[in-house]
Amino acid sequence: MAVILIVEDEAMLRLFAETMIQDWGHQTHSAGDVDGALLLLRSPQPITALFTDIRLKAGALDGITLAHEAIKLRPELRVLYTTGNSITDKLKALFVEGAHFLPKPYVEQQLHDSMKGLLAAQ
Repeated sequence: MAVILIVEDEAMLRLFAETMIQDWGHQTHSAGDVDGALLLLRSPQPITALFTDIRLKAGALDGITLAHEAIKLRPELRVLYTTGNSITDKLKALFVEGAHFLPKPYVEQQLHDSMKGLLAAQ
């Protein structure tokens, strides 16, 4: 069982991801912004992976910056990014090493396959 931190500013998408991931037997924590995510990452809570939207409306930081901060706090953390915006090579170059990407909109099977691949990655 993995523990997934979901960071998504859209409440319905956050709830969708939480429900699906929990249905697959994993535990979740969630945050609607970077500040909430960093509080969880700085806590003693176990966290296996970070599933974050790249474009977060609230706050000054985005999901890419969050992932870099998260890796500083927890170097073993696995990262799955998502966004509804197009991804350029320039933007991909900013991803943390080994990160995976899931484009929005996604359906349950796509999230499942992406999460499974992320958790299987070494």
